[in-house]
Amino acid sequence: MTSLLTPCCQEPPARMQRINGIPPLNIFGENIMDNPLRWFEIATTNLDRAVAFYQNILAIELRREHCGGIAMAIFPYAEPYPSGALVAMPQLQPRDNGTLIYLDGGADLNVVLARIPAAGGQVVMDKTDLGNNIGHIALFIDCEGNRVGLYSKD
Repeated sequence: MTSLLTPCCQEPPARMQRINGIPPLNIFGENIMDNPLRWFEIATTNLDRAVAFYQNILAIELRREHCGGIAMAIFPYAEPYPSGALVAMPQLQPRDNGTLIYLDGGADLNVVLARIPAAGGQVVMDKTDLGNNIGHIALFIDCEGNRVGLYSKD
């Protein structure tokens, strides 16, 4: 059996904890931030283009690596929290109707959303309030054709 997981996708286990004194998200009495997420991979057909897109819209630097012959660019993270990477791997193809992940949209989703069209993406759901003081989300299609979410507390 062939695995689609890259050799470098095994990050140490993590549990979401208080960040800057703010407790993790809590919905219906359950801590949804205390979850099994350890690593994610966003498929690319053009890694350079995808790196430029995400660095532009999120105002971050991705760390490029090669692992097991696979080119990737890793999103910044702080131990022990999980992260992920953009990957260039023939077995993975960008999709707009597959698994949906939400990236940190920073303090104001509108700032990130405003950068998306010029970077080659498309906003498909504007900033939306989740209610109950949970936060806000938005959706976009990246330059590779992946549907990706953004989350912010405010």
